[in-house]
Amino acid sequence: MLTSFNPQQLSFLIILIGAFLLLLTEKLRNDLVAILIILALYLTRVLSPTEALAGFSSEPAIVIAAIFVLSSALHQTGVSETFGVWIGRLAGHSYSRMIAVIMPAVAVLSAFTHHVTTTAIMLPVTLELSRERNIPSSKLLMPLSFAASLGTTITIIGAPAFLVADGILRQSGRPGLSIFSIAPIGLVLSLAGTLFILLVGRFLLPSRQGSENAVDRFRLDDYFTEFTILPDSPFLGKTVDEVESDDRYQLKVIGWLRNGYRLRRPYGDQQLEAGDVLLIRTRPEDLVAIRQEPGVELHPIVKHGAETPVPTGDQEELTDLLVQAVVAPGSEQVGRTIGEIDFRQRYGVVVLSLWRKQGWFDQELAKTRLRPGDVLVLQGDEEALARVEQDRAFLMLMPFQGELRLRRKARLAGFIMLATILVSAFNWMALEMAVLAGAAAIVLTGCLTMRQAYRAIDTRIFVFIAGALPLGVAMQKTGTSTLIANWLSHGLRGWHQIVILLALFAVVAALTQLMSDAATTALMAPVAVALAQTLGYPPEAFVITVAMAAVASFLTPIGHHGNLLIYGPGGYQFRDFIIVGTPLTILIALIVTIMAPVVFR
Repeated sequence: MLTSFNPQQLSFLIILIGAFLLLLTEKLRNDLVAILIILALYLTRVLSPTEALAGFSSEPAIVIAAIFVLSSALHQTGVSETFGVWIGRLAGHSYSRMIAVIMPAVAVLSAFTHHVTTTAIMLPVTLELSRERNIPSSKLLMPLSFAASLGTTITIIGAPAFLVADGILRQSGRPGLSIFSIAPIGLVLSLAGTLFILLVGRFLLPSRQGSENAVDRFRLDDYFTEFTILPDSPFLGKTVDEVESDDRYQLKVIGWLRNGYRLRRPYGDQQLEAGDVLLIRTRPEDLVAIRQEPGVELHPIVKHGAETPVPTGDQEELTDLLVQAVVAPGSEQVGRTIGEIDFRQRYGVVVLSLWRKQGWFDQELAKTRLRPGDVLVLQGDEEALARVEQDRAFLMLMPFQGELRLRRKARLAGFIMLATILVSAFNWMALEMAVLAGAAAIVLTGCLTMRQAYRAIDTRIFVFIAGALPLGVAMQKTGTSTLIANWLSHGLRGWHQIVILLALFAVVAALTQLMSDAATTALMAPVAVALAQTLGYPPEAFVITVAMAAVASFLTPIGHHGNLLIYGPGGYQFRDFIIVGTPLTILIALIVTIMAPVVFR
């Protein structure tokens, strides 16, 4: 058999097998493997430098980077979270209604955001529904994860595998895919997955509760702080109830000061005035967001900030100016109030907020007595923070984990995402240019800072796609894909197209349990193109079958990261996924192999 290969094909096969083994064993990171693939293809002269590096400027790489930015904007502005809450409200109380609402809704959400992000957003919502409706979490979480993966088959931006498939089709001289090319198949798969769980899967799913602290594990901890209403505040003339019900903010008012005196509850219709101070509990990202809102400022900054040397810089660098200090057990500061310690005078820092594992805050920050384990959020310059770090009263200094989230930009972020999809769907702009324009609009309108946009891009996936695409080029350039396809065609010739696609689906479904969907597609799609051409079929149906099998095969929990996310909270065992996922995967294979040749004639 080896005599059938020329030296260039042998070099390529050695590189391909080496890449496969590295990806399979995970001895090296996927992005590093991609770099090694590029170098190996160049050093063996299989590809020229331009061909080896072409993946970094390819349409799939550009699209995946831009989609990360757009998805992050939906998450950071609270759009995704709001959808999660709406889904929870619509889910009702019966199990059938919950599945009928959660699975299609999650599928649609995953069509435009990363499926793991969607699963992470819906996980606490679903766990809360499980607890309130007294339904075992194992009955809900696996359908949630499956729906998130099935939703990625609705658009080609849903999963990297489809972007890789699009790139390989273009490399073979085909037109490529539009954003909704696969929607007919994806929508049917999402509907079929929902019906399968409702009619069959519900009896196969185990009945278990996950760990008791599953909800707490995903709960966002509250920070206690105070903010002052400034003369130009949008809160002027509003009641406390109106402030708390504002979707742009996630906060709970626990106290109200006016002219230094505490107002008594109930507050009723009393309206906020300039100079009022609200004592609030909020999440870390909202603590940062409050400082970005016009007309409000953290009270400690109003009181002490001007007297404290604080580094200046862009607003997006704000979280770099904040650190967290843990109060040490046995510290001389334990039992003293923050006001008595006078952090500004003693260290040169301002205490912005306080986190406490247990206990309740019912008075001003300055009057709060410290306990061991309390976490203080501090602002100050490097010298001031160094003085805190050297004081044994504090165990350590940690970066403040609070990303800026501007919920007031939620509608704008949603509009930009919708406009991007429509512009691409109606072919007013090429997909890569549409999503690039959308990502630029997200930053220009302030939905994300430039720094957040860069952080949103998963460079590992970007580099891996850029490095995997040259494999397809090399496979076609060396004629290896045609050679392998010729061997396969001899064995498959005379078979019905659907049977051939089923065999191809089965191979990819097994392979994707061991590798990522993008890696599996990058390896198998060139063979699928060559096989289709050898047998006289258009390659689109074959390539789409490969990508669908890579994305929507649920034979084991390790095939998709979303499954790993719900594994513990659902109390699952490995065999649970085999029992439920195998018949669902067979159903998906039949739908894909029947529909793909029809949709892509």
